[in-house]
Amino acid sequence: MADISKNIEQIRNKIKETSNGKNVSIVAVTKTFGADCIESALLCGINDIGESKIQEALPKFDVLSNKGIFKNIKKHFIGHLQSNKAKKAVLNFDLIQSLDSKELAENINRHAENIDKIQDCLLELKISQEVTKHGVSKEYIEDLYIYCIEKCKNIKICGIMTIAPYFDNKEKVRPYFKAAYNIFTDLKNQFDNKDFLILSMGMSDDFEVAVQEGSNMVRIGSALFGERIYDK
Repeated sequence: MADISKNIEQIRNKIKETSNGKNVSIVAVTKTFGADCIESALLCGINDIGESKIQEALPKFDVLSNKGIFKNIKKHFIGHLQSNKAKKAVLNFDLIQSLDSKELAENINRHAENIDKIQDCLLELKISQEVTKHGVSKEYIEDLYIYCIEKCKNIKICGIMTIAPYFDNKEKVRPYFKAAYNIFTDLKNQFDNKDFLILSMGMSDDFEVAVQEGSNMVRIGSALFGERIYDK
């Protein structure tokens, strides 16, 4: 736990150096890490955790809930979400960061309506042309946003999430974050939505650049926990 506490402190200091006083939330990416690592992070002051696979996350949530340390912890789903997994995501996560299609929005909305829940979501923006990346393109993100606002009364769109390409030279990632910030700002200015506040971009390798370019939520895994892999 001492190492995790030290890592959190270092990450927070780096964010402070680059954020110009702006508040930036840290989501601890706990995918591939076990319940013991998550517990340590929570005890060190982490309040947001991110998982990308339903089947991996739920057993860990059960362990942590049984220990009584899950109170006031916000659970983020950050992976690609298939429509047939939408029900479990709605039941178990506070914020779905990867809404990327009308079909998925329809499914999330239906399952949220069934349990009388307003599901917080971020639109996942595909900011690069990499075939391995998911998300809605910049050309269609406004269309998806309008669809969610007009047709999905049990979804609250809270902002945008994006994943930039990986580069050894971190300066090469800056234009992608800058473009995402501009799209976020355009949508924020165009629509009167007081809840559209989150720009989730930046991970362990590039969060400092992301924060410099306007991110107010970063998703940190290996820089926080190291490389330990969850033993299923």
